[in-house]
Amino acid sequence: MAGIRRLRARLRLWRPGWRRANMTALRLFLRVLPSERRRVFALTIVAGVLCGLAAVGFHLAIRATESRLIDRAAHAGGRSWVWWTILTPMLGGLLSGVLLQYVVPEARGSGIPQVKVAYAVKGGRLAFLHASVGKFVVGTLQIGTGASLGREGPTVQICAGIASLLGRVAALSKENLRRLLPVGAAAGVAAAFNAPIAAVTFTVEEVVGDLDQTVLSGVIIAAALAAAIERGVLGEHPVFDVPPGYGLQHTSSLLFYALLGVAGAFVSLLFTELLLAVRGRFQRLKAIPPWARPAIGSTLTGALAVVGLWLFQTGGITGGGYDTLAGALTGRLAFGVLLALCALKLAATVFSYGSGGAGGLFAPSLFIGGMLGGAVGFLDQLTLHHAGNEVGAFALVGMGAVFAGSIRAPITSVLIIFEMTGSYGLILPLMIANMTAYALARRFRPTPIYDALLEQDGVHLPHRRGAVTHALEQLRVAEAMTAEPTALAAELTAAEALRRVAVYDFSTYPVVEDGGRFAGMVSEARLRRTVAEGNGRQTVRQIAEPGDYVFPDRPLLRAVVRMDRSGARQLAVVERGVGKVLIGLLTLGDIVSAQARAALAVGETDRTMVPELGDLEDSSR
Repeated sequence: MAGIRRLRARLRLWRPGWRRANMTALRLFLRVLPSERRRVFALTIVAGVLCGLAAVGFHLAIRATESRLIDRAAHAGGRSWVWWTILTPMLGGLLSGVLLQYVVPEARGSGIPQVKVAYAVKGGRLAFLHASVGKFVVGTLQIGTGASLGREGPTVQICAGIASLLGRVAALSKENLRRLLPVGAAAGVAAAFNAPIAAVTFTVEEVVGDLDQTVLSGVIIAAALAAAIERGVLGEHPVFDVPPGYGLQHTSSLLFYALLGVAGAFVSLLFTELLLAVRGRFQRLKAIPPWARPAIGSTLTGALAVVGLWLFQTGGITGGGYDTLAGALTGRLAFGVLLALCALKLAATVFSYGSGGAGGLFAPSLFIGGMLGGAVGFLDQLTLHHAGNEVGAFALVGMGAVFAGSIRAPITSVLIIFEMTGSYGLILPLMIANMTAYALARRFRPTPIYDALLEQDGVHLPHRRGAVTHALEQLRVAEAMTAEPTALAAELTAAEALRRVAVYDFSTYPVVEDGGRFAGMVSEARLRRTVAEGNGRQTVRQIAEPGDYVFPDRPLLRAVVRMDRSGARQLAVVERGVGKVLIGLLTLGDIVSAQARAALAVGETDRTMVPELGDLEDSSR
């Protein structure tokens, strides 16, 4: 603990030097590219390149760690491999838990929910050291020591953090900073899966939520660049080498592909429910400290890996399991092995993630789906007496079906299989199984897995509706706002204001005139741009933007509607009457907190924890 406190103190000492270096670089950047549109385009290209390199580095780091730790443990001599296969994940989980609890708490989880919150609530702000560097280190450690988690979700968070850092260093406006975040996310997906087209659709479906034309062009550019770098370093080949000739050989097999969609929906729902239940149980454990919980999940994962190796002489339970999944795609695994690996991987992932680990759910869901699909392929052969490569084809389709049922990105679930395998002969079966799994899973559980994980933490994204929205109608702005916000005097110069806000970590500040009257809003990025352009003597009043405001007695839901219509991410709260005296600030983080409290009040998120609401309140400003 003392060492961690010293490390944090040293990092704080570096802040002044970092700010001076940033200001020097910003002055040069603004001279070369005076137009913000050009700066955004340049940063998109830089983000695509850096994210591609970071994704490749993360991939290679995990591969090297696996070969030196969990793979070596599984191949130890005699019976010692049993104990090493259990102890290695346990020790990795223990060290990861300490880091996640005391050093980089933002690195916990898969990374996708954190990116969704950063885009929807925090205006594109994602901490680089904690979210990117921390995720890289902890993800490498935990996956490399044997946790049943994937690298894809962490890669998205790592790359989104890089894009957010670039935008903040370049002092982009809050609108363009937010638009830059999906650029990093798309680059991460493209490099992790070697799938640039699926990266674009996933970013639109899962992160952005709709087709924003202003975001789409940058997403496409970054995804293409990141994929090109990944292919240049790791080779131009799909993630899986699928034997040629996969396709719909028999029309009668369509019945079993539809059955696979139904089974995929059931398995994805089981996966989601178990994950949430186990995660909730670990969060409520009082006897075991939070830093020790990932070690418990990793130990159980190691024990399940021993079962797979002992009984079936097959790996795949630890890590992403891509090597074993490749065996299913070529039809090399027996029916019983496929079913056993499906169940073991599901349980191992639930324990690894639910105990508070750092890693993704993409690869495990593909693995579970591949094993399930291969088993259904055996049923097709047995029932309809089909020969050939039906088992591998069904395994490929099963990957997409479980992915569609759990992740709920239906277009991505089709495209990602095509790009990962380079096989386009199963379009019809893939669409039938994927859409069936997606429709059924959505029917029985409307909330997808990433939103469900956020809601379990008491975070309700603004687009969610239902009982929480009804409860917000009863709340007033005064019950949710931040009272006595940090404000800047209008007569301060930009240089003085920049020095004053250096001790805070907000992105936007209200501006007040004599008597505390609200005069507008100014962002920290605008202050830095003004000083970098040599206009540091301008007053805050001159550069402040007119800010929207709301009265404290207005319904909170009305304030949310006003935010949505104006595109603002915060509203000043002023007293009624003459003068517009500032008394508070309402941010998206405040609204998320109010939604969480409303959900708890109506019992929607009973028995959950709300660990990061205060952090959301600060960061959204």
